[in-house]
This record gives sequence, structure tokens and C-alpha cells, in this order.
Amino acid sequence: MHDKILILDFGSQVTQLIARRVREAKVYSEIWAYDCDPEQIKEFVRSQSCKGIILSGGPSSVTEPNSPRAPHIVFDLRVPVLETMATQLGGTVASAESLGKAREFGYAEVRARGHSDLFKDIEDHRTAEGHGILKVWMSHGDSVTELPTQFKLMASTPSCPIAGMANEEKHFYGLQFHPEVTHTLKGKEILNRFVHDICQCRSDWVMGDYIQEAVAKIKEQVGSDEVILGLSGGVDSSVAAALIGLLVSN
Repeated sequence: MHDKILILDFGSQVTQLIARRVREAKVYSEIWAYDCDPEQIKEFVRSQSCKGIILSGGPSSVTEPNSPRAPHIVFDLRVPVLETMATQLGGTVASAESLGKAREFGYAEVRARGHSDLFKDIEDHRTAEGHGILKVWMSHGDSVTELPTQFKLMASTPSCPIAGMANEEKHFYGLQFHPEVTHTLKGKEILNRFVHDICQCRSDWVMGDYIQEAVAKIKEQVGSDEVILGLSGGVDSSVAAALIGLLVSN
């Protein structure tokens, strides 16, 4: 069984890109909707070798009424978690508008503080004072103004005092920038650090193996029975038909 990373989608435009980066690290990942059944998440972690969870973020402000939240079980399963989480864990978040600031979008240089496990020895350059700097891409309308209990400051910019935070004991890491985009120069190293070193996932999955594994799984499920497939022309049924066709031809 492959080690896995679960990505919970809150409507971000880069959710698929996050999954791609994880798969490029040779780690299997799945994308689920943020409002899925918490018991399914629990089962996936406990019986399907899921070693970590990434929260993809989204367009909604956490300061808005009824904005999306991750199922709280995510933070109770004792697996590492990456990305947005400040509000749910007791921190304080404010919209850029309420702080008299514009939404932050574009290139930024982040000072990596605290020597966290996530950023250790990862930097683009050092300042004359010896501070490690990461060149990143920001895109957010909310800002963390107060850290949750047991979190420490992990990164900052002049306009975003809390650009990253960490609870090293629980392996929770919150970022205000996007490590999955190419504009964040060390983004690949940061995501690899999370999935390999912090989540301890093996590099044992490549996309090229997926077809063989999927066909074998169908064969195991179907056995000697017959299959009736309703082909709508959509992506899901078309892929299922192609896989079943491979099974029949073999």
C-alpha cells in the first residue's frame, strides 16, 4: 500500500497544482471536498496509510459568516497538517480591509524565522544580518494578527508580520504564501520537506503505474462477475470504460 497525502479542497484555483507537486515528489495524493464526512477522513488516515493532510485554502475570507472550515477531526488525528488553520486553532485573523491594507498579491521576500523543521536549511539568500530569505508568491486577503496557543512565528514580511507559523510538537504548519507555484523558488523543497521528512512518506508512486494498479484493483473487485457500465461521455465514466477495456483486452 502506498503512503498517501490527503488534500482538502476549499475552492482554491491551485488545488490541482498542489496535488501535482505532491505526485511529482513520488507520493500518492487524493483531493477531497473540505465538507466531506469526517468519518471518511478518519478512516482514510487510520486504514489507508494517509500520512499527512494539506488544506488548500480558497477564495472565501475566514472573517465572513459561514465561511468554509476544515472538519475539526483533521487536527485530532495526529498527522501533520500544512496550510491554513489559524482561526480554527484559536488564533486571530483579520481581513485586509479591516486593517486598512490592500489584498496582498504577488512577489514577496519572506524572512524565515525560528529555524522550523519545515524551513530548516531552505533559503534563497541571506541578508547582511544573517537572516534567511525565501522568495515567494503571496495571494491572500486575510492576515493572521495573533498566533494560536503553542504556535511560534515561522516567517514574516514587513507587510505580513505572520507569514508562517508552526506547532512543531503536532507538526502543524500554516503559510500565507503558495509553495506549489513556480514563483516560490524553493516551493518544491518546502513541499518535499513536508511530505518526505515531516510526514515520512515513501517515494514509491509514479503516475505511470496508475493504470496497471487501477486495472488490477478492478479485476480484484469484479472477479469472475460481469460488469455493466453506463457511459455518459463524462470524464469519470470514460476513464472507467477505458480501464475496463484494458482489463478485457488482457
